[in-house]
Amino acid sequence: MSKSAQDRISETVNANDVVLYMKGTPVFPQCGFSSTVVQILDYVGAPYESVNVLEDPEIRQGIKDFNNWPTIPQIFIKGEFIGGCDIVKEMFETGELRKLLEDKDIATTPA
Repeated sequence: MSKSAQDRISETVNANDVVLYMKGTPVFPQCGFSSTVVQILDYVGAPYESVNVLEDPEIRQGIKDFNNWPTIPQIFIKGEFIGGCDIVKEMFETGELRKLLEDKDIATTPA
């Protein structure tokens, strides 16, 4: 029996320090919000796993249901849902994102 979208999401989130559910890929983002989050993560140098929700309709809907969060992209750090583009952008601008990553022992490039 195949795993549910919720089980697959849970496994991915728990197996990786940073997970970005996005439209497209880091090399070819297919929405501006996903592109913005990729640029921020690349800038701070945090390694991350990305999941292209456009490749799997079950995951695309499942991730929205998983956190009761209606939009994509969504980012998780050490299993914790952080938010979408606006939250990540604000955290980046205030320095909170880099601090969170460092507090969680996730390597970043020097500021």
